[in-house]
Amino acid sequence: MRDARADLSNSSWRKSSYSNGQGGDCLEVAVGVHGFAPVRDTKRPDGPTLEFTAAAWSAFVDDVKGTR
Repeated sequence: MRDARADLSNSSWRKSSYSNGQGGDCLEVAVGVHGFAPVRDTKRPDGPTLEFTAAAWSAFVDDVKGTR
């Protein structure tokens, strides 16, 4: 985590291709934020975000995919 929050007002958000779009438990990650991966709940786009380092987010995605 870092001290200052990124300005995400103009960010593009990407949802998993595995999401069925029916209001389930989905996360979105902001695209193009250098060095960090802001993550939010798709059901609360104006709610809080968690900001992970790019390395931590990459490791998480690799574990989920089973590629690590």
